[in-house]
Amino acid sequence: MALISNTSPSCKLGNEIMSRSGYNLVFNVETARTKINCLNFSSSSCFSSKIAHSLHIDDVLGSCKRRRQVIVAASPPTEDVAVETDPLTKEDLVGYLASGCKPKEKWRIGTEHEKFGFEIQTLRPMKYEQISELLYGISERFDWEKVMEGDYIIGLKQGKQSISLEPGGQFELSGAPLETLHQTCAEVNSHLYQVKAVAEEMGIGFLGIGFQPKWGLKDIPVMPKGRYEIMRNYMPKVGSLGLDMMFRTCTVQVNLDFSSEADMIRKFRAGLALQPIATALFANSPFTEGKPNGFLSMRSQIWTDTDNNRAGMLPFVFDDSFGFEQYVDYALDVPMYFVYRKKKYIDCSGMSFRDFLVGKLPCIPGELPTLNDWENHLTTIFPEVRLKRYLEMRGADGGPWRRLCALPAFWVGLLYDEVSLQNVLDMIADWTPEERQMLRNKVPKTGLKTPFRDGYLRHLAEYVVQLAKDGLERRGFKESGFLNEVKEVVRTGVTPAEKLLEMYNGKWGQSVNPVFEELLY
Repeated sequence: MALISNTSPSCKLGNEIMSRSGYNLVFNVETARTKINCLNFSSSSCFSSKIAHSLHIDDVLGSCKRRRQVIVAASPPTEDVAVETDPLTKEDLVGYLASGCKPKEKWRIGTEHEKFGFEIQTLRPMKYEQISELLYGISERFDWEKVMEGDYIIGLKQGKQSISLEPGGQFELSGAPLETLHQTCAEVNSHLYQVKAVAEEMGIGFLGIGFQPKWGLKDIPVMPKGRYEIMRNYMPKVGSLGLDMMFRTCTVQVNLDFSSEADMIRKFRAGLALQPIATALFANSPFTEGKPNGFLSMRSQIWTDTDNNRAGMLPFVFDDSFGFEQYVDYALDVPMYFVYRKKKYIDCSGMSFRDFLVGKLPCIPGELPTLNDWENHLTTIFPEVRLKRYLEMRGADGGPWRRLCALPAFWVGLLYDEVSLQNVLDMIADWTPEERQMLRNKVPKTGLKTPFRDGYLRHLAEYVVQLAKDGLERRGFKESGFLNEVKEVVRTGVTPAEKLLEMYNGKWGQSVNPVFEELLY
């Protein structure tokens, strides 16, 4: 789960590059003074006015002349500290997404991964006090900037990397936007070295798995973050498994760029259709409270009854009319969680961003949203693939470090190579919405053994992994070795979860305790 993504690649608005550093938006103003070339997307000829004027750009898009102050984002999550002078329109929201378009040479790879911290002696989850000590230790020893919420330390920032806490204390690295998978894996290794250097002295270990294998909800600590309190109260109203999602799941995801609206659509469709294959390849959550739970990816299953207003396979992405504007229409109808003002979270759960646009939000009547409110709202939408100013692939369970490098390799090989991407699109062209949903529903339980048409998902996965390998080889960075973990899965047909179950029923003597050593970082 990545409620606030800090791995955003650089975002391109015509010829202007906008990048994110931690939670704060950093803009290349000098570059932005050049004339903006309109992007090719369907909705708004003046889409960039509010973005551009927030940069003090004087002459942007001809008739779009409105001026704004520079917007400085607070941390966390993001809050405008300058007063917006013009109401946002739907065109502005569309333009925000479109501002992510950038040429292929500027595409980057952003990886996010979560892990469970636990006491090595007791196997119990880390308490917040231990997490606080760990964060302070990493900050002091390795020169990270502390992120505070009130008196509580809730994360760290260093350059374009950030460390944050999920609701149950899951420890997340949101990596920097990087050019190659070698850099991504080096970043992962550096992060784990730093975390372990401090954690081992405290008797703390980290577990790479998709769902907490031993402890119940009552045993999981609650992090002192205001947004999580709002979510914690709201989740039981909209699904039966939302609290499990918040407190007992871990994922790994990769964030990838697009060059245009058309490129975004192609990648979005490929990503959604193949997300069940990624779920199967990385399935790694077969235990709940000490026993097999009947699933290979309990983490994936949990999303089927968390909040169906904000999760799922988004069939409208495959409609001929789909584009940035249609995603905005979808996001406007996803119920809100909160608004962030004066370093406080205001509970707006269940309310409408459409109402917010016209100053009719009941929790802050008369107040209008900013682009940062929109950015924050987009972080609270959880489909299998999520659109911001980049695309997030969200279908994989957390796992040990080798698989943390394999997940971005899988998607980069498929989506950043034109030949592989077109082969995927050709393959899925006649898949029906019912077939895509069937895979989404069945894969958490049956993995690669899920029947599909005249065979099994394993056979399709073999072909897709080969496409990913071919795509990586054409990139020319010698990155295909990072796929070895998933190549072994398709070769044997045995998912990581099935290996864990075999050990549980064999040498582990039907105890989950050894999993803490087996998947220890």
